[in-house]
Amino acid sequence: MPTSIRARLLLLMMTVLLPAIGAALFVVARTFQGEQDAVQRGLHDSARAVAQVIDRELARRADIARAMTTSPLLSSLADDGSPDPLVFHAWALRVAQDLGGWVELHSASQVLVDTRLPAGSPPRPHAGGGQVLSQVPVVRPLQPERPGGRLRAQVVQPLAREGGNLLNLVIAVPPEVLQRVIDHQQMPAGWVGAVIDNGQQVVARHPGGLAYAGREVTADMRDRLLRDSEGAFTSVTLDGAPVLGFFSKTPQGWAYLAAAPRNTLIGPLPAAVVQVVLGALLLLAAAALAARWVGRGIAREAELLKEAALTLQAGGPVVVHRTGIAEFDAVGLTLAGAGQALGRARQNLERQVADAVARTRVAEQRASQGQRIAALGRLTGGVAHDFNNLLGVISNSAHLIDHLASHNPALQMPLAATLRAVEMGSHLSQQLLRFGGRQAVSPRLVDLAGFLPEIQELLQMVVRRQIPVRIDVQPGTAPVMVDVGELELALINLALNARDAMPNGGQWSVQARNATPDEADGLSPGRHVLVAVTDNGVGVDESVAAQVFEPFFTTKGVGEGTGLGLSQVHGFCVQAGGTARMASTPGLGSTITLLLPACEPALAPPPEAPPAAEPTRMAATALAGTAVLLVEDNDDLARVTVMLLQSYGCQVRHARNVDDALAQYEADSRVQLVLSDVVMPGTRDGVELARELRRRQPALPVVLLSGYSAALAGVSDFPILRKPVAADALVRALVAELQRHAPALVSGST
Repeated sequence: MPTSIRARLLLLMMTVLLPAIGAALFVVARTFQGEQDAVQRGLHDSARAVAQVIDRELARRADIARAMTTSPLLSSLADDGSPDPLVFHAWALRVAQDLGGWVELHSASQVLVDTRLPAGSPPRPHAGGGQVLSQVPVVRPLQPERPGGRLRAQVVQPLAREGGNLLNLVIAVPPEVLQRVIDHQQMPAGWVGAVIDNGQQVVARHPGGLAYAGREVTADMRDRLLRDSEGAFTSVTLDGAPVLGFFSKTPQGWAYLAAAPRNTLIGPLPAAVVQVVLGALLLLAAAALAARWVGRGIAREAELLKEAALTLQAGGPVVVHRTGIAEFDAVGLTLAGAGQALGRARQNLERQVADAVARTRVAEQRASQGQRIAALGRLTGGVAHDFNNLLGVISNSAHLIDHLASHNPALQMPLAATLRAVEMGSHLSQQLLRFGGRQAVSPRLVDLAGFLPEIQELLQMVVRRQIPVRIDVQPGTAPVMVDVGELELALINLALNARDAMPNGGQWSVQARNATPDEADGLSPGRHVLVAVTDNGVGVDESVAAQVFEPFFTTKGVGEGTGLGLSQVHGFCVQAGGTARMASTPGLGSTITLLLPACEPALAPPPEAPPAAEPTRMAATALAGTAVLLVEDNDDLARVTVMLLQSYGCQVRHARNVDDALAQYEADSRVQLVLSDVVMPGTRDGVELARELRRRQPALPVVLLSGYSAALAGVSDFPILRKPVAADALVRALVAELQRHAPALVSGST
């Protein structure tokens, strides 16, 4: 369905903004997740660490109690089975003072010794009558020594006497001892820490302190403590605050839990998200307004251009309307002027893009910058791939309009302009693909003895007339196999660098000769050619010389250099199989050496002969009635391509990926031709699809489409068309593939 210019501009702006907004939301989510993980790790580590401290405190008291029961002080007892009260009391008092509690010695009916009472105090009966003595070491939970009395936990060590008498040595642990452990933790504000005994009672707590001692934990926490030895939990504190936390138990059954308020983990996210969403809405609103305003102006000027075209069609004089848009003004002046202006603009833009891409692409090829530049290359290649799909939609749509409305001369001029713009966009996307490492270079045999003198005048223009350029190629210098454009760009970058290094003039020379084995040390085996570029400029020190080939490194001021010139030189040499080196002395000048593999003329590949062309209309007639399976993941491009093929009489089925294509091929045995994109979502691409279809039907014609040259490395068994492909080229390729497999198809069908 046709859309307005304003709608397309709005869609373009949203295409640019929405990925950025999505990236911002992703960063917010990742940051929030990191904060969550940090808080949870803090809770986990705090719970385990304090649980170990509690375990050590209880274990220390148990060890002391066990040692006391084996002491000689308890070996001589009175007639009632009790030790000497004065001696034992003094010893136990010292122990109690070190532990922060008190020591008692119990018989079944009496408390024989209590270090809280003066030495020599008579035994006292147990509160509430007799007491069942423990026969094994045990740590008892927090409980009052009498109703309403002081709370304390007990570390109990049994002491068996001759004659069957049993005593219990008790070390009392008041809550204050463990409260000091919690207070020492210095927990963040709002965090909760609590020591829980083996009876699921609070012994010590932060905040609140001893006010919570003796209170039972909540029912859900009681179940977790009885069931697990440690783990994360979500609960509500005794004072009603929702928390997230972690607990860890000691071997005695005691536990320590650390918890943070739930809003500590989920509170900051809504505010950050709201800010990002509000910013996104503002950006989208601004984009919509800008698209509406710009679209209104473009639509108005487009109407003027249409009126001028209709006037030109009628043979009348064209009234030039100055629109302020260079393209519209150029078309309004004259068609010839428009073509010239468009050509100049295209050459200028391509030169700028080629220079920028050439200077930045080599940064990706530097081994020291591999990962960073590889990521940039993937991003650039992905953008160029999507841009090729958009160009394919425009190109196929234009060809479809031309095919279906060829009787309308009013459309010829806009269609021609559209196709020229597609061609320009295709050139630019190929430049981007080259930078992304997805576009192969075109190496050929270069004789430096002829090449360098040819570009001497160009290099002289680059370095200025006051800096003479000297070219010296030693006789017998071997040719090299390189991309001529890349070599020329490298020398231009070196000339620019030398010009800036000699602001007051100087001398610049380019010398070429065969490299010696020592000079080519560290490179691949074989002969190499050395190209030395020398200036007598300001030079740089050793530390700077070690960095000059790094991408984006520059010694120039802000806005005076990109830092990509010398990195392009190094990348060009590395891609050709050699390297670049620099030697410089401050105040004397610099020499940059290019080492390139030598190539004998006999080893150079012969030029490829161009394929013979076939008239499009004759080729298109051969497509009538052909059952075509189109495999394309871009729905817009697929719809336009389906309509284009149908306009030539094809019966077209569309699949969005490899699995869908294989399923449709199995379901419809009438498929006579497959036209497939190469780069598609999923684990398999178009090349794998083509090979699988050939495995099932060796005579099946398959034509591949792609904007990625790297994706087609090593593929020579299928015809390949580069996106965006013109309709006549597409038709000729399809017919040629059909005719190439026609005998096999006939024999296969019989």
